[in-house]
Amino acid sequence: MPEETPRPPQDRPWETGWTPDTSRTPGTRRLWLAGVLALATVAACATAISVTARDRDRPERATAAPAPSDQVTAPGLISFGSPSPSEAASPAGETDQQAPDGRRAPRTAPAPIHRPATPPGPTAPATSPAPHPGSPTKPKPAVPWRSVRSVNHPDRFWHVAGGLVRLDPVGSAQARGDATFKLVKGLADSSCYSFATAGGGYLRHRDFVLRAEPDDGSALFEKDATFCPRTGSAPGAIMLESVNFPGRFLRHRDFRLRLDPVQHSALYRADSAFRLVDGVA
Repeated sequence: MPEETPRPPQDRPWETGWTPDTSRTPGTRRLWLAGVLALATVAACATAISVTARDRDRPERATAAPAPSDQVTAPGLISFGSPSPSEAASPAGETDQQAPDGRRAPRTAPAPIHRPATPPGPTAPATSPAPHPGSPTKPKPAVPWRSVRSVNHPDRFWHVAGGLVRLDPVGSAQARGDATFKLVKGLADSSCYSFATAGGGYLRHRDFVLRAEPDDGSALFEKDATFCPRTGSAPGAIMLESVNFPGRFLRHRDFRLRLDPVQHSALYRADSAFRLVDGVA
């Protein structure tokens, strides 16, 4: 192995004859690196300043967060958020004007529109006051006019002819008027019935025959003109019993109305059964 020749020490050139290179200043490379780094730093600062100044000259845009949507979309579906207030259309009359230097001019509100004042409309009518205690009240409806129809002859009704009451079919207007009566409370007993005629009289029995006569004001007339309803032989039918002759009922015989004592026969029950119906007049 060859032996390494020791390098002569550089601090004693008189012994070896070596001299340092004096053509280059010591530390020049480090100075160059420091200068390049300084220039790069200055260039970066200048670039940042210019970019910042450029951004200031641009119009500012507010980046508002999108308004929360009230609608909830299922996962995996595409949803579109509602536009932010800054992107909404400007109200009518307001315009965005841009100044020559690139900045946005403030919005100007539209001039108010002066409309002629409209006259007030008619006020709602006030509620009607409560009736005065002394004012007259509405009259009660009158007692309805009724007709009496036979059960075993349903096409025939009680009909006044010549002062007597018959069981007749009614066709003409005159016949319908004579076959309609006002049903009122009994003259002798309020729980019973009396039949008032259109001429102002009442139906009463005299000599056990039913007839129409004017009221003479006597107690006998009131009793003769009062009949009490009893349950009839047919559904919805009644029998009319005399007040002053209990046990006698109105029945038709030969189509004439009479007051006969009760009989336990099918014919009597059918002849004495009647229905009160609406007036045929």
